[in-house]
Amino acid sequence: MNQDLLERASRIKLLLMDVDGVLTDGKLYHLPDGAGGVWETKGFDSRDGIGLRWLEWYGITTGVISGRLSPATVERARQVGMKYVYQGHIEKIPILEEILADAKIDGAHVAYVGDDLTDAVIMRRVGLGIATANARDEVKRVANFTTAAAGGDGAVREVCELLLKSQGRWEELLRKYEIA
Repeated sequence: MNQDLLERASRIKLLLMDVDGVLTDGKLYHLPDGAGGVWETKGFDSRDGIGLRWLEWYGITTGVISGRLSPATVERARQVGMKYVYQGHIEKIPILEEILADAKIDGAHVAYVGDDLTDAVIMRRVGLGIATANARDEVKRVANFTTAAAGGDGAVREVCELLLKSQGRWEELLRKYEIA
């Protein structure tokens, strides 16, 4: 990894991300509810989940800004200890500004993971913009880093490891699990 990327990652205090195409593979599953309605669900990667919990342990706050409304997202955010959960927002800049004010940090200390055009404007305003492997080419061009893994298949875990390694926490975590 290049030095600029590691320096940017070492300053991150807040990880924000999109949901569909980042925490999931972007597919939406519609299931009949028996009353003529439909339930929507999506799949989340368990490795991403534990990575997000590790960030919480080491003082890195997490959150999502999503264009879609989904109870599944709310539950996943609860499970992994996210502080910020904003849904139904295609225009994400005002939400970023609200989060920065609440967290009392500037954009240089924020990483954002996205995959689509609505994410590019946020990436330009944070210290570390990250595209998933399955992101649009236009988004990858804006990003400081592109994951090897696709959204919903370990991309967020890859980001969590990058942050922990750049901040000198990875070896400590390996020792905790008796690996190092």
